[in-house]
Amino acid sequence: MNEIKVIAFDADDTLWVNEPYFQEIEKRFCDMMEDFLPSHSVSRALLETEIGNVGLYGYGVKSFMLSMIETAIKISDGMIGVEAVERIIRLGKEQLDHPIELIDGVEEVLKALQGKYRLVMATKGDLLDQERKLRKSGLEKYFHHIEIVSEKKEPEYQKLIKHLDISPPEFLMIGNSLKSDILPVLNLGGHGFHVPFHTTWEMEKVEIQIEHPNFRELGGIAEVLNYL
Repeated sequence: MNEIKVIAFDADDTLWVNEPYFQEIEKRFCDMMEDFLPSHSVSRALLETEIGNVGLYGYGVKSFMLSMIETAIKISDGMIGVEAVERIIRLGKEQLDHPIELIDGVEEVLKALQGKYRLVMATKGDLLDQERKLRKSGLEKYFHHIEIVSEKKEPEYQKLIKHLDISPPEFLMIGNSLKSDILPVLNLGGHGFHVPFHTTWEMEKVEIQIEHPNFRELGGIAEVLNYL
């Protein structure tokens, strides 16, 4: 831990609540489409559409909204009307306007670490949406650098580490996703603290046991201060 100079935090479901709002909107969408398919079938069709669209639209609410519209057209055989499309757009806008709910302990951890390390927010998603959430969260003042990317894989982390003018062992990533936040950083030789959230998007789930000297599994964000 003594070599760490930069600590990067994921945003969604690490700094603030995110996935439960997607699940709430998805449930309301499934209820809308129950005349065509049972909810579990609508949900499965939506996930398949999202997976197919990630390469085109990336992540975030706007991508989710477009995937809902496409799924609605598909499962209704084109019978869905303009009113239903308008309802889906309203669901997306409602989600974009949702208040930010910070995860317990986040601000206390940032206050404690600020000045001792360079703090970075490193997240993926829609640029405008993530900037808006950061601004509404009130946390921007704690970060030396903000990195919002379309993907979080090894090349993106390599670029970030190079930009910060440090080596991988001097970099710590903290986040709720093993797939996006932890594994790529460990593969580069950095450190990873996994802080699980109670719900995870299907596309971020991985079944893996990590045995690595630079890895820590935490019960909550406040436990970060036990190691730093």
